[in-house]
Amino acid sequence: MWNPSDPSFLLAIVAVALLYSMVGHGGASGYLALMSFTLLAGRPASTLALVMNLGVAGISFLSYQRARHFDWGLAWPFLAGSIPCAFVGGRIHVPGEYHKWLISLSLVCAAAWLLWGLRQPEKEAKPCPLWLSILSGAVLGLVSGMIGIGGGIFLSPLLILTGWANAKTASSTAAVFILLNSLAGLAARSADDLLVVPEHSSLIAAAVAASVVGSLFGAFRATSPQLKTALGVVLAMAAVKLATG
Repeated sequence: MWNPSDPSFLLAIVAVALLYSMVGHGGASGYLALMSFTLLAGRPASTLALVMNLGVAGISFLSYQRARHFDWGLAWPFLAGSIPCAFVGGRIHVPGEYHKWLISLSLVCAAAWLLWGLRQPEKEAKPCPLWLSILSGAVLGLVSGMIGIGGGIFLSPLLILTGWANAKTASSTAAVFILLNSLAGLAARSADDLLVVPEHSSLIAAAVAASVVGSLFGAFRATSPQLKTALGVVLAMAAVKLATG
């Protein structure tokens, strides 16, 4: 059993935050996967992952916004549809294991399509109809709430594969999507749930520090193929986590 205070565990958290923040994601699925090898479990683990998710996604959003990749006109309809449906989804209990495998399969397919299309030239983004943005956000919010993740892991590939956004705009949109969902999730936690936070403040600080480096590289230095490759890896990691978690 891994000790959360072990330096190797801290380095693993840093690696996850670095990779996820490059593509505007918070990394909750990765943190939970790592914590499954420690004594942290259940509500404390998910609370800690949510706090790290909030910090990393927040830093990622600031970096991408500073680089002028954020498009509020693109983001707000997805947010309008997702936030209330994520709340509804969070109150729905889905019995059995089959839904995890379906979600994992969809993530693997998205990763494969992203990696397969790396050699194709980037096309100019086309606008998404307002009704379709809201509907897509609602579906993603509902599914994300049901399985307990932020939703950016679905939003990024959707935006890229449909041509509604380029890789960097998709990353910035995913970051604010995850940021707001994480805030909503933390607001639902009790004071007792949050006691785990100061006990593991070093993990949170390490994740946030790594996200500064990762997000700045993603926003200012990384090319579109590099971001798509990183996102493909992140999607595959999340698929494994959902299937085995």
